[in-house]
Amino acid sequence: GQNWDCIYDQVDAVKYAYDSGHQIGSHTWAHLDLTTLSWDENHNQFWLVEQAVLRITGAYVGMMRPPYGAYNDLVRAVAANRGQYMITWDFDSLDSDGASAAESKSLYDGLVSSHPSTVLALNHETYQTRSVDVLPHAISVLKGAGYNLVTVAECLGLEPYQWVGEPSTPDDTWYCDWS
Repeated sequence: GQNWDCIYDQVDAVKYAYDSGHQIGSHTWAHLDLTTLSWDENHNQFWLVEQAVLRITGAYVGMMRPPYGAYNDLVRAVAANRGQYMITWDFDSLDSDGASAAESKSLYDGLVSSHPSTVLALNHETYQTRSVDVLPHAISVLKGAGYNLVTVAECLGLEPYQWVGEPSTPDDTWYCDWS
């Protein structure tokens, strides 16, 4: 929603990803540690990004990944109350911790050599080298090792969205408040 950039400044990218068949989920609005928030604050973090994704794509998200992988019973309860499955990863490329592109690629090589039965990878697009260097390498080595790359929903046999309608038309309510 509102972390590195405002989702409303990325409407074309979000819509393109959605229209291309990529699954869009929630990562909450401001990338806060949800375990430090109240019930109402958690709901607001969920709602603001749900509203944005719904406006942009017409889809109401069915899954969320808690920032930092931090969750507790309250966060689980809020996700369930909002009809969302909470998803975490089992492999971290460490790009958000400062790993270089070469280090992240090496981690993928090591992962493939250990050949776990499934992989749910954590990657970020905050630096161009991640999307144009690391991800093509990851896709290549994973496919080369026989992995079938699918959305989280496909992997788990779940619906990616709670429901899908029509996207909205941008108006003056489509903004992020950086104050």
